[in-house]
Amino acid sequence: MPLSPSKLSRRTLFAVAGTAGALAAVVTVMPSMKAVTDTTAPAVKVKPEKGGGYSLSEHVKHYYKTALV
Repeated sequence: MPLSPSKLSRRTLFAVAGTAGALAAVVTVMPSMKAVTDTTAPAVKVKPEKGGGYSLSEHVKHYYKTALV
């Protein structure tokens, strides 16, 4: 249902302009989002076949220090 020139108000004009601007911003950012996710993929660790997956990391060392009573 097209709006006639007399029904076109300032509020409608700003709503349409704001929506168009938001869509333009989203379309502009989308290609860069894909490029960032592809390059920052974490390295996948291979699971050991017969256990032995425990490793003493800095996080674990910090936990042991704070858990001492």
